[in-house]
Amino acid sequence: MRNFTYETSTRILFGKNRIAEVGTEVLKYGTKVLLAYGGGSIKTNGLYDKLTEVLKASQIEYVELSGIQPNPRIESVRKGIKLCRDNNVQFILAVGGGSVIDCAKAISMGLDYNGDPWDFFVRKAKIKHVVPIGSILTIAATGSEMNGNTVISNEATLEKRAAGHSSLQPRFSVLDPTYTFSVNKWQSASGVVDVMSHIFEQYFTQDKGTFVQDAMAEGILKTCIHYGPILLNEPENYEARANLMWASSLALNGLTGTGKLFGDWATHAIEHEVSAIYDLTHGAGLAILFPVWMHYVLDEKTAPKLAQYSRNIWGVTEGDDVKAAQQGIQLTREFFSSLGMPSALGQVDISADKLDQMAKGACAFGAIGMFKKLGPADVKEILQKAM
Repeated sequence: MRNFTYETSTRILFGKNRIAEVGTEVLKYGTKVLLAYGGGSIKTNGLYDKLTEVLKASQIEYVELSGIQPNPRIESVRKGIKLCRDNNVQFILAVGGGSVIDCAKAISMGLDYNGDPWDFFVRKAKIKHVVPIGSILTIAATGSEMNGNTVISNEATLEKRAAGHSSLQPRFSVLDPTYTFSVNKWQSASGVVDVMSHIFEQYFTQDKGTFVQDAMAEGILKTCIHYGPILLNEPENYEARANLMWASSLALNGLTGTGKLFGDWATHAIEHEVSAIYDLTHGAGLAILFPVWMHYVLDEKTAPKLAQYSRNIWGVTEGDDVKAAQQGIQLTREFFSSLGMPSALGQVDISADKLDQMAKGACAFGAIGMFKKLGPADVKEILQKAM
């Protein structure tokens, strides 16, 4: 296990009716707020009315940024920055899933920057000063509610890029599982895959002596496998929603990656290229790509860790590591399919005519992956196998 420093600055308010405490939390940072949300589901489920009532009771002024899309666009970031500047906003409150929270983070880091916020995502600018943000989570998936990462899409250039800094961690996040009851089956299943994929990226490394991190990671994976099918059949099952919501936060708050050099993240880089061009739901893209990636990187060096995963998660008893790994990969694919997730890019109307473009984009800043290094030719082959 490597040396590490672990710190999380996010205050978690977990459980029913915790929205009542939002006013107290926001007032620690100011009285003028940007209220950011997506397509309007928070108005149909009653969350908007409850939240605005709390803000008004606390004499907090707010201006709204609505219509933030899945795979959030840089245009929304630019619009949000202008709203914040025009209204002297002191705090940003994101209400929604990872897309809304990511957009809020990008606005936060771009507010005191004189250039275009896209500069942060193409490594032309460094994050220096940010405006504090908070979040009220409405879907368990990305883990953005408890980390400093943000991913934004640029429709003009067909790029989807990530940026991050510890200062972008939400100051607080409200996690009320009841606000996820109305999430449909497709998005719920995509969220389960997203959570598992975040664990995969940090689990599959060549680091040694990380038994406790791996055990935590395996526990989160088992949570997803146990509760994923339950919530699809019982969307208002509080226990299932609660466990998956907390799993989402723990999967990407840095905890399971401690003591390791870095996660792999190649599959995420590849999926970002797919969804940048085709606007595919992130979890669905990962469901297609991860089993393909697992098969592609499987060799004598990586087999022991893939076999560990197969035995500890799926109960595979095969003694040979390569064969055990292959069985675990197949079981992973079958589980994703049981959730109603696609298993091939062709199933979601993605053609092979942009494979070179996606392979080049995934490696725009050099080779990707730590478990096994991948160049553009490798990425193209993975995409071909995923068709």
